[in-house]
Amino acid sequence: MTATLPATTAIRGKWIDDWRPEDREFWDTTGGPIARRNLIFSITSEHIGFSVWSLWSVLVLFLGPEYGIDPAGKFLLTAVPTLVGAVLRIPYSFAVARFGGRNWTVFSAALLLVPSVAAAFLIRPGVDFPTLLIIAAVAGVGGGNFASSMTNINAFYPDRLKGWALGVNAGGGNLGVAAVQLVGLFVLAVFGAGHPGIVAGIYIPLIVLAALGSALSMDNLSQARNEKRGMRDAVREPHTWVMSLLYIGTFGSFIGFGFAFGQVLQVQFADVFSTPVKAAYLTFLGPLLGSLIRPVGGAMADRLGGAKVTFVTFIAMAAGAAVVLLAAQTRSLPLYLVGFIALFAFSGIGNGSTYKMIPAIFKRRHPGDEHEARRLSGAVIGIAGAIGALGGVLVNLAFRQSFLSTGEADAAYIAFIAFYALCVGVTWAVYLRRADQYV
Repeated sequence: MTATLPATTAIRGKWIDDWRPEDREFWDTTGGPIARRNLIFSITSEHIGFSVWSLWSVLVLFLGPEYGIDPAGKFLLTAVPTLVGAVLRIPYSFAVARFGGRNWTVFSAALLLVPSVAAAFLIRPGVDFPTLLIIAAVAGVGGGNFASSMTNINAFYPDRLKGWALGVNAGGGNLGVAAVQLVGLFVLAVFGAGHPGIVAGIYIPLIVLAALGSALSMDNLSQARNEKRGMRDAVREPHTWVMSLLYIGTFGSFIGFGFAFGQVLQVQFADVFSTPVKAAYLTFLGPLLGSLIRPVGGAMADRLGGAKVTFVTFIAMAAGAAVVLLAAQTRSLPLYLVGFIALFAFSGIGNGSTYKMIPAIFKRRHPGDEHEARRLSGAVIGIAGAIGALGGVLVNLAFRQSFLSTGEADAAYIAFIAFYALCVGVTWAVYLRRADQYV
């Protein structure tokens, strides 16, 4: 690798001192292959991180009557790791600048062993609810991997390819939600509902391989070490908070519905999904589609403009939530599935388009200053990722409160429709109202 680098590009161990992705010659001869190699291993570690983070969306299906936990308690078990993961995204974003993208990827991947081992050996009938809450909370470390991975990959790619690169990186990571549900389906079908620890145990060797692969094949960018004040400056930017709100609607919906879908199916259509394995046959479909379509959202944003794609996405999500509400009231399972699959698909598209908007906004706000635009966009990606993940907490809490209050989820669906309508208005007012605004 070092033989192909220009004389001005110095590599010390795993540190790259000269990185110029906007230089076409540098990118074509040197930068592109290095960036793609880092992207591959970033996706691998992030994918497993998402699987560990969303582990409890599967494990709650194993918690039968012998565990003595009602639906409200199960929604709490899925909300807790979502909350912890959201909070950890801020320090994980800082960690890339402090320790280097490759170094932090190795550490954060290895850290996933803690919740996986705990879940593999401690979950069994008779375990008390506080212990389960602690195990679930520790799984939240998987949620932080996304922020550090996105911040790292953002620094590797040129602006013209950010929408694609960030979309592929995030989509590959998001697939971890569907993957762990497929693992859960396999365990339920082969071993039965009495062995939840096998689901977590399957990931232990995969985590070791991901950490080892990152250690051997990834790089650190020295320039990232100079961006420590980016987070401080980013919180003063109004667009940071606007984009965080929009990301609550896109990614928050994706991760929240991913965690809650199986439980909602079992509660609202108990006569159809009388056993966990029956619900598991369907729960992976939404997260799978939402993950696969996320790079499409990034590519559409590259071509059409992130704000335009995001605007249409929120209109479609409001319509999808209205279909789910109608289906819940009429007890139509086919219509219910259509509405929920639409929510997953459009939240995936919105995930890609909103992340594309961030570097475009700061490039527009700082014309001619590539370094400043890159510095702020990297920081905002971390902040928006953390706040957006809180949307997953709100989704699960909305379901929990709705079921506690009325025994139905209708109130939660109405709240989702209202929030998506708010996001439509904000996107139009801030980014589309005038032709010269950020698109």
